[in-house]
Order: sequence, then structure tokens, then C-alpha cells
Amino acid sequence: MGKFQIRLAREEEGQAIIQLLQETAQWIKDQGINQWQYLLDGGENQEILHCIGQNLTYVVYHQEEIIATFTLYIEQNEWDQYIWEEDSKDAIYLHRLAVKPSYMKNGVGKEMIHWIETEYQTDKTYFRLDCVAGNEKLNQFYQKMGFELLGVSKDHSRYQKLLK
Repeated sequence: MGKFQIRLAREEEGQAIIQLLQETAQWIKDQGINQWQYLLDGGENQEILHCIGQNLTYVVYHQEEIIATFTLYIEQNEWDQYIWEEDSKDAIYLHRLAVKPSYMKNGVGKEMIHWIETEYQTDKTYFRLDCVAGNEKLNQFYQKMGFELLGVSKDHSRYQKLLK
């Protein structure tokens, strides 16, 4: 997979993943973007650890260092139900895609999306995600990665693409 490797997260990596997510959340806040502030005070720590334990969370690492993470749900969680307002049994849902700020602009995000599209084993047809509608750079990134904007719900852009 190039210069980065992706694998399922291990339970003993939980605190490192939480720290990476909080570091990314702080960077986002410092950019003036209103997204993920709840992560700064531990707002989803138990959910993050639960997802690691359920083999839903992945890490991207480079030379033994965790540099990014993402979580894939094979069914909608409560947030997805809130944002999507309908349940597609034929989709995977991407959550908490985060790249360590010192590794941003190195193609890590593109490699994660590409890995999900080509390596992730699923019988689902669609790949869905949402992001804050006001985060222009993130919205542009997902559009460049081939996601179709299906609309905005509760100030969040809803994106979908076909899995190969």
C-alpha cells in the first residue's frame, strides 16, 4: 500500500488513537472550523474504545507510528440515523477519519479512502460519510475523491459513492 500500512486497531492502542483524535480536533479548532470539539473533553472516548474492541477501527501507521485512524460501521449507528434519516442496509459508514497534523498533505487521507474502496471486504454497495457542511476543504476533498453530495441535513453534508 505504498509508504503507509493499514490494519485493524488493537485494544492496547486505544489511548494512542484517542490522543490522535484529540490532537486532530485541536488542529481543526485552531483552524477556526467548528467540528469535533466534543472530542477534546473525552466526549466519545467510550465509543472509540468500544469500536476498537468490535474491530471497527483501523489505524494507519508509518515506521511503527500511528499517523491516522478511521472507523467503518457496517450498519448505521445513532448518528447516521440522525443525519441520514433513513436506513440503508446496503452501505458502510465512515466515521472519525483523522490524520495526525504533522502528516497532513502527504496523501494519507487519499490512501485511506483508496484502501477502503479496494481492500475492505464487504458485500455492501455504497460507501457513505458525512462532514460539517461549513468545512469547505473537507467537502472539496470528498468531492475530489469521487463522492456524490446527496444533500445537507442538520448542517452536515451527506456523501455517497459506489464501492467497487
